[in-house]
Amino acid sequence: MVRDGSGPGTVEPRARDRSVSGSVPGGGGGGPGSVPVVRCPACAHLDDKVVDSRTNDDGTAIRRRRECLACGFRFTTFERCEEVPLLVVKRSGDRVPFDRTKVEAGVLAAAKGRPVDDDQVAALAASVEDELRLAGGEVTSEQVGRAVLERLVGLDQVAYLRFASVYKDFDDLADFQREVRLLKATEPKSH
Repeated sequence: MVRDGSGPGTVEPRARDRSVSGSVPGGGGGGPGSVPVVRCPACAHLDDKVVDSRTNDDGTAIRRRRECLACGFRFTTFERCEEVPLLVVKRSGDRVPFDRTKVEAGVLAAAKGRPVDDDQVAALAASVEDELRLAGGEVTSEQVGRAVLERLVGLDQVAYLRFASVYKDFDDLADFQREVRLLKATEPKSH
């Protein structure tokens, strides 16, 4: 638990209204939806009551205003879901944390000089990450590459070919020709 505006273990005497942020585990305690083991930042007492409870703007956390039953000190806690880390299993067998910025950098390199903006790249990377998180805590680098290619084909076909040439390790012109044929075969027919 971190106290906003004060060092560890200190409470400013003038400040009767504090914020305590961080993940707060548990359930029940001082009132409906409160957490049983939240120490008052002023007196370290364990009993409190929830005065107000709201979700934040994006729905990722619950903000609770609390009042210590011993000293009346008011403070704020935030409850957040803890995300399971997403690991990518590389071809070498190494496991590394998923890094969305690497996906964005790869797509930006493939889309250089193309009519693809940063917002589209960010949305593509977020979509890839969402899909991979649904697949589980560990994914292969091949799954990451395929997920990027699936989205790039609809965004920009030249960027798709550039990304595919690196991802699929093209060796010669025949590899490009094969991929162009595949692109044409999957293109919707226009009348």
